[in-house]
Amino acid sequence: MKRMLLITGLILAIAMPNVLKAQSKADKAVGYYLTYDDETGKEKSQIRIYKAANGKYVGEIVWLKDPKESNGKDKLDNKNPDNKLKTRKIMGLQILKDFTYDASLDEWSGGTIYNPSSGKTYNSYMKLEGNKMQVRGYIGKAWMGLGKTATWTREEKQRK
Repeated sequence: MKRMLLITGLILAIAMPNVLKAQSKADKAVGYYLTYDDETGKEKSQIRIYKAANGKYVGEIVWLKDPKESNGKDKLDNKNPDNKLKTRKIMGLQILKDFTYDASLDEWSGGTIYNPSSGKTYNSYMKLEGNKMQVRGYIGKAWMGLGKTATWTREEKQRK
């Protein structure tokens, strides 16, 4: 019995650092990222990526360069194809959903990205390269080449 406990303890001692290392690598995505306008290249929004209660990674808009319409009202999700969702505010909108970390590829995949400018949702994966997050949205399968990659820049804290 003591021998079994010792063996079990040794196995756990060997395995735990690897589990913790993969977990800490997965959590490297957590943080704030500045996005840029496709046409002008200027700052557009800030996204906060965090780990949800279900263990998957998600992201929400926490800052907008232009949060108001010309009439002074908050920007709404008015391009959403679901009429019930057209009155949601863009600020606070969750645009990244259901990403999991794939240690073999060193990327977060299996998720979706929602583009409030078009009202469309795309399959997506993300790869962190230094302080840049490469976010790829695509139609069909990733290998088909039908998509677009955006580069987001990590920031230390939330913008006000």
